[in-house]
Amino acid sequence: MTTAGEEFIRRMAAGDRDAFGHFYDRYAPLVFPLILRIVRDRTDAADVLQEVFWEAWQGASGYDPARGTPEAWMITRARTRAIDRIRAVRRRSETFVPPVDEGLAPASPEPGGDAAERAEDRGVIRTALNQLPHAQREVIELAYYAGLTQTEISARLQQPLGTVKTRIRLGLERLRDVVRRAT
Repeated sequence: MTTAGEEFIRRMAAGDRDAFGHFYDRYAPLVFPLILRIVRDRTDAADVLQEVFWEAWQGASGYDPARGTPEAWMITRARTRAIDRIRAVRRRSETFVPPVDEGLAPASPEPGGDAAERAEDRGVIRTALNQLPHAQREVIELAYYAGLTQTEISARLQQPLGTVKTRIRLGLERLRDVVRRAT
């Protein structure tokens, strides 16, 4: 059974601009808060959001539903582009950007979308994260919420890079299973 997101992507691959508009309306409220949390600057986050959706428009024909949901496809693209932006800013300024301190920089309110649906989705993810072993949860939170790369996580936790990569992979596999069962 094809989801609405998959149908939008299929139509985008065929050049349907109206489908792209619906796709944007559906997924921008999901990915913008993630981007903002990583880059920590609203203007940069808006630029990254535009890049992510332009990339989705251009790469719609390469989407493979067997590899993940449209949500996962967009979150992965958003996270990657946000980290790319941080790296570019670091290179330009040649200064270290400290990791996000949740106490000092709380997540900003999420724009648009159904608040009840977003709260339910957050609850499913929070429950799934809580079911992971501490080591897996820690590296996933550092990667997705603090925007750290695997190398940065390795240095921060003083653990081998291979260990960090394995924990992220295993944790994401477990999360995928838990979320599938929950939905």
